[in-house]
Amino acid sequence: MKPLLSSFTAVMAIAAAMSLSGCKAGDVSAETPEPTVSVRVADVTGGQTEGLALRFSGIVRATQRATLTFQVSGTLKERAVELGQTVSAGDVLARVYNPALAPARDSARAKLDELKTQFEQAKREWDRSSRLHERGVVSEQSLEQLAARRDSLRASVATAQAALAEATQLLDESTLRAPFSGRVEALLVEPDEFVAAGQPVMRMSSPEGREVEVRVPAYLLEHVTLQQELPIWSVQDRTRPPQTGSVVEIAQAGAVRGELHPILVSLPVDSLEPGAPVEVGITPVRLSATTVPLLSVVRSGEGTGVFRVRDGQARRVPVTVERIVGERVVVRAEELSPGDQVVYAGMTRLTDGDAVEVR
Repeated sequence: MKPLLSSFTAVMAIAAAMSLSGCKAGDVSAETPEPTVSVRVADVTGGQTEGLALRFSGIVRATQRATLTFQVSGTLKERAVELGQTVSAGDVLARVYNPALAPARDSARAKLDELKTQFEQAKREWDRSSRLHERGVVSEQSLEQLAARRDSLRASVATAQAALAEATQLLDESTLRAPFSGRVEALLVEPDEFVAAGQPVMRMSSPEGREVEVRVPAYLLEHVTLQQELPIWSVQDRTRPPQTGSVVEIAQAGAVRGELHPILVSLPVDSLEPGAPVEVGITPVRLSATTVPLLSVVRSGEGTGVFRVRDGQARRVPVTVERIVGERVVVRAEELSPGDQVVYAGMTRLTDGDAVEVR
């Protein structure tokens, strides 16, 4: 009896021990935190990128400038200004002598006076004949002829007035006046030299306003907008900080191969003197496609997607694959932004919403 009792006691002790161990195991599993999945991640690339600033050379010039010419030919008989002289608008700069201008004006004035006299005489004759016609002394035909002569002389007077105005204007064009206030930059003709109509005589510019024109390839026109601010460096003084200019004009792209297109940039007042060589910086900006690693794209019944990691949690984001570029994939996804992190290793045990540990 004692051996049987001992065996029963041993079996009960083992059962009690197993029951106790099971309760302890249950307590431990309830307190164990949710397991995390170990993964590796990579950044999403894309968005707006800026390249290096490209520098284009140009020369500072005055915003308001003019190359002055005579509208008539002749000999330069008077030059009233010197190189570098400051003038006001309307000042006389030079005069040319053309022996035909003054006589042409005088002839046109005399012709006008003659036609006016004839017109007044024809008008008086028509008035007298009109009164005689009412009495039956002058015929209708004679009255009509006098009216036609009167109207013809009226038209001739108008033509003579136009001719006199033209001759007077041509004579006035023999005097060159300053179109605006500024400084004489260059004298291109010396006194007593013959000047043809339209031949440059002198250049002048206004001290108000500075600008620089640079020529760029056609593809850079898309990276410049009106009123955009651009840095401008002085070539003569590299230690000088760059000035800031504003784009005021942009040329249209042409069809000529290899042609450079002008861009006009205005400078602050009293910043750089006209004639100073400068460099204008233009930084091309481009929009790069959104890309993710090729290994991060997974396909399921819901379509293609990637796992984005935020705050230690992985969420599935649907994407549309456009093309493969090397080891990356160009995708279209509204929920992805450049800089986001997506899983590319450890996805076999990963489901939507799992906690992850980034290795």
